[in-house]
Amino acid sequence: MRQARNCWPVLVRKAQDAVNEAQSDIAHAMARVEQLQASHARLCSLYDEYRLQENQQTAPVMGMQASMNHRQFMAQLLTLQQRVVLDLSKAQATLSQMRKKRVLAEIELHKMASLAEQDAKAVAKDVLRYEQRQMDELGVRQFNRSAQI
Repeated sequence: MRQARNCWPVLVRKAQDAVNEAQSDIAHAMARVEQLQASHARLCSLYDEYRLQENQQTAPVMGMQASMNHRQFMAQLLTLQQRVVLDLSKAQATLSQMRKKRVLAEIELHKMASLAEQDAKAVAKDVLRYEQRQMDELGVRQFNRSAQI
């Protein structure tokens, strides 16, 4: 009589661990994307604030050095914005890859669970056949005994 294989629960657990790990990676990547988006928004608002200060007519006239420092700071803000946008696009690409990895891990999990279920059904079917064979043999024996008497 056939018994259920011990490998299937292990493989299902391993596939579930891969799905959980992929989900955790996605959560970290999403947090990174949100952090970069917040940084970009902060830099944009800071740049807009400094641009408004420069354009305001009521602002006191800045000296040459202060004006150069102001413009240099605004250029640095633009450079930081570009860098954050670049990092954000990389983080979004990484997030997309991690989502694909999770989908593949979920497919593998479903496959392993299905194989485990198929094995369990095959074992149950084999047990039923074995029991039916035993019942048939018992019936034949009883019939033979009753025929001998």
